[in-house]
Amino acid sequence: MPQLRPIRSLRPSRSAGLSDAETGHVTPRRAPEPTPAEETVVNSAVYRGGKKIAAPATLSEALGSLPDASSMAWIGMYRPNDAQLYAAAEQFDLHELAVEDAIVAHQRPKLERYGDTLFVVLRAARYCDETERVEFGELHVFCGPTFVLTVRHSESPDLSAVRRRMEGNPDLLKLGPEAVLYAILDAVVDGYAPVVSGLQNDIDEIETEVFSGEPGVSRRIYELTREVIEFQRATRPLLGMLRGLSAGFEKYNTDEELQRYLRDVTDHATVVVERADGFRQLLGNILTVNATLVSQEQNEEMRNLTQASYAQNEEIKKVSAWAAILFAPTLIGTVYGMNFDHMPELHWVGGYPFALSLMMLTCAGLYTIFKRRGWL
Repeated sequence: MPQLRPIRSLRPSRSAGLSDAETGHVTPRRAPEPTPAEETVVNSAVYRGGKKIAAPATLSEALGSLPDASSMAWIGMYRPNDAQLYAAAEQFDLHELAVEDAIVAHQRPKLERYGDTLFVVLRAARYCDETERVEFGELHVFCGPTFVLTVRHSESPDLSAVRRRMEGNPDLLKLGPEAVLYAILDAVVDGYAPVVSGLQNDIDEIETEVFSGEPGVSRRIYELTREVIEFQRATRPLLGMLRGLSAGFEKYNTDEELQRYLRDVTDHATVVVERADGFRQLLGNILTVNATLVSQEQNEEMRNLTQASYAQNEEIKKVSAWAAILFAPTLIGTVYGMNFDHMPELHWVGGYPFALSLMMLTCAGLYTIFKRRGWL
């Protein structure tokens, strides 16, 4: 059984008071009762030889009921507060740096060793098809020689299914805390498969929308790219974590069968990471193709507008040319229509034919000029 030692509390202790309005004295405020850590324990069991032998009600009872070093306590906590997690840390002799990470949460997946205790941070994922979002849950696992303590900060992953699986396989469960850690890793990695399928389905839909000219597809590509990047942050560190576990097989005498199981998890995690990398690259290519198609469509619209403007200019030229042709005889007729007594050629016999001839020659000259310039 692990030695118990208190750890330094990082929570400052403060005292407060209430003033009495009538007496003017300060009456000490009674500190609230600490919430027992057991209130956040969702499952607690002690196993020996792969069989469940006890379901202790408290953390100290769980450690106290271990019959020998070959037995194991498996405790599951759900969203404990600072005081509850510190209480558990004192019982299980956890390093304060690991406890700080578990309190702060929002950690990236990682694997750290503090003495003979492993501290593992995992991010489970669940795909929501209605909103096309990937929802992440955070899980912290403390794995010691005779205990496994899991701290969940979200609904996922569902560790009750992992516990049922292990209890249904005593030969695997009797391998100890490392076997439980394997089962948790396997459940988290297997949970990525529906996420990969959901992302693949969305990418297929986006490809169809890109070539059908959907106007809002660029925004959808951008949002899905963000989800893929966040998924990469949750999955990529797993490969380094699993390599770290594999590197310690000989040093910590890991069972050969358990080594095979962990290598299988590594294979599945590698496939997930490669698919996520492929999704990000594919979305980048799709965004480039979409930008090219949008640019081509805009160029086509500009070409059509240019052609329409050119045709309109041709019509304006024709209208302007005919207006000029008609304006010339009107100007001549207006001048000759002035009723003044003293005008040149006013009483000339050939004035009328001369005016008509001048109008015709002017119109013919303007028509010729406009025709040569392509206005008519």
